[in-house]
Amino acid sequence: MPRRVLCEVNNCTYWGKGNLCQADEIFVVSHRGSRARDSHETDCNTFKPNSITTPDADLM
Repeated sequence: MPRRVLCEVNNCTYWGKGNLCQADEIFVVSHRGSRARDSHETDCNTFKPNSITTPDADLM
């Protein structure tokens, strides 16, 4: 089954051209145990910062 996972976090090791995630597996976690009410209560636990990062002006 084809999969297409979009991600705009370009300082992630798995980020690829066209905002396509290149990870073999995706692990999404909830801040509320096994349930979440909306996407704000979840995180991508697959995220791994790449070794070459530059400060982002939006984060300062």
